[in-house]
Amino acid sequence: MYKFSLNEKTAIITGGGSGIGQAIASCFAQQGARVYILDMDEENLSSTISEIKSNGGLVSGDICDISILNNVKKSIDRFINEFDCVDILVNNAGIASIGNLSQTNEDEFDRIINVNIKGVYNCMKSCIEQMVNQGGGVILNMASIASLMGLADRFAYTMSKGAVHTMTLSVAKDYVDKNIRCNCICPARIHTPFVDEYLEKYYPDSKDEMFQKLSKAQPVGRMGTPEEVAALALFLCSDEASFITGAAYPIDGGTLSIR
Repeated sequence: MYKFSLNEKTAIITGGGSGIGQAIASCFAQQGARVYILDMDEENLSSTISEIKSNGGLVSGDICDISILNNVKKSIDRFINEFDCVDILVNNAGIASIGNLSQTNEDEFDRIINVNIKGVYNCMKSCIEQMVNQGGGVILNMASIASLMGLADRFAYTMSKGAVHTMTLSVAKDYVDKNIRCNCICPARIHTPFVDEYLEKYYPDSKDEMFQKLSKAQPVGRMGTPEEVAALALFLCSDEASFITGAAYPIDGGTLSIR
């Protein structure tokens, strides 16, 4: 039997224009899903859609600020009106924040809440009734290894990903009898454009050295790849994972267990 097929499934993926979200969008389209990407960056969105289409995938998208409920609802309603179904929602979009409690001002704290917490709420809120009415669905949230352990100088980010983790548990509990599964993925450091931008900003004169240091923070000695996270997302959103809900899956190169 062919495994992990998403044929005839519809999937909404936030932040699908780059990094992990782009890898998930490409993977899901390759596996047969009709993919709908929500992203703030018009150039990245357009480029990703073009690439997926060039490989024969079914994809469309919309520019959307997930921190604003009305914007999210309009974008998702547009998709529902066309396809009358949301089988999968992947809440991948999020932003980073560096600093401890003393270094995190109120504006930064609110910024992280609005995107990383309220954005996930807005997207789940806009899809949940459709999933209930159609008889089921899958929600996959992008949490972080930071939601399972302490990380230095990541106060606001850790707070937000902890909220994503516990929202996942709550939705899984409340909708298990509606045939709606809800899980989250908890990555350690993944080599995305954010990592390269971080090194360029904070370590312009020692990028290679710091890249190696960050890589070796994972016991396996390297960062993960977006494609590896996408493969886990594919499994958790496929029918093969139908017995899994309310779970937080680390993908961390051994960081939690053997560091």
